[in-house]
Amino acid sequence: MSVVSDGKKAYRLLRRALASRKSVQRVRRRLAVLPPHPLEHYRIAVYFADGAVNMYQMRQWYRPLAELSKLWPVVVLSRSATGAEKLLDEDAPPVAFVPKVRDLERFIATQDIRVVLYVNQNTRNFQMFRYGRRWHVFINHGESDKMYMTTNQYKAYDYALVAGQAARDRLSRTLWDYDIDRRTIEIGRPQADHYSGSLPYTPDERTVVLYAPTWEGDRPSAHYGSIATHGETLVKKLLATGTHRVIYRPHPRSGVVDDAYGAAHRRILAAIEAANAEDRGAHHIYDDGPELGWQLAAADVAIVDISAMVYDRLAAGKPLLITRPADERASIDTKGYLSDCEWLTVDGSYDIVSEVERVRADEDAIKKLRMWVQHYFGDTSPGVATAKFHAAIERLMGLWDDWRAAEIGSVSEQEDDDDEEAKDGDD
Repeated sequence: MSVVSDGKKAYRLLRRALASRKSVQRVRRRLAVLPPHPLEHYRIAVYFADGAVNMYQMRQWYRPLAELSKLWPVVVLSRSATGAEKLLDEDAPPVAFVPKVRDLERFIATQDIRVVLYVNQNTRNFQMFRYGRRWHVFINHGESDKMYMTTNQYKAYDYALVAGQAARDRLSRTLWDYDIDRRTIEIGRPQADHYSGSLPYTPDERTVVLYAPTWEGDRPSAHYGSIATHGETLVKKLLATGTHRVIYRPHPRSGVVDDAYGAAHRRILAAIEAANAEDRGAHHIYDDGPELGWQLAAADVAIVDISAMVYDRLAAGKPLLITRPADERASIDTKGYLSDCEWLTVDGSYDIVSEVERVRADEDAIKKLRMWVQHYFGDTSPGVATAKFHAAIERLMGLWDDWRAAEIGSVSEQEDDDDEEAKDGDD
């Protein structure tokens, strides 16, 4: 029995190795036929060691990086073939495929990279940390109050670009001997300056409600998903009004653990399809596309679960409701925004129309929302976060120049000293 099991395992490993080799070959062939990029020397690199499964971490930076590249050339250092393939398929910055350390070394040797940006905490980041004389900067892939946002791994980077005061407070509470003032730079949420795109419907007088639930979670402390507890009810109530348009954007993993959760998701899809068939002008949307932005800007009210979507929407500065987990074992932060947000309970989902109107019109709710938006993201006026992002990079470039000048000056002084010693010896 163990021989058969070992044989199956070996076969799976062999198939995986062959698939990986084919992926590498495909990427190399695609890069070989691409025309040379007009920018020969890059100043900024985004290091991405993950595969296709975590592309969402890169996608949210595409537009901010495109703006940044107008000032300083940007390249993505992609270590995984599946990740590189996706980057080549999508609207990403130029890609350098460097699967092995020697590939990375060869590319680095030909460039003048001064700032390296990191969107996650992949353990292979340490293979890039070995290269000094450049700044290693953590930019993350979102803003939230999850434990991930206070990991001690922040200390591995020279600097961290954070959203706002909430992030600084969070790090101060958790990390020992970490110089918040020196090593963090606030930039707001540059992605929010690009919350736009082509709407898949013609705007009208309907109130647009975005419902963006997360998946069901794989353990009680992460049972944040609301599709089965709140979702069916609230969507059907909104569909029935004739005065609301629903944008339904569920997490792609919805139903992978719990069949009942997946069944509730499918019933929501069926309800949306039936509502659109009955009223051709309703244009309710099931959104499963890769682009996130237009939904956050277009919705009059957003209903989200405890997830990164809370903070993506918060950055838009517009009304939102957070579903209160039905499972009491679900872990809820009690210090940040979730301690003071507008909760939607299971019972509240039956009165969702009134709840939507309340958060749109209640002055206290609006005032409280503005306070939290400021705390997490600072000034969210259009263009401000992008300007802060560019200023942070400019500051790092200036620091690079200072260190490089000091280094060259030190070498020159040493050479002068050597020359003087040589003259003394001649005398």
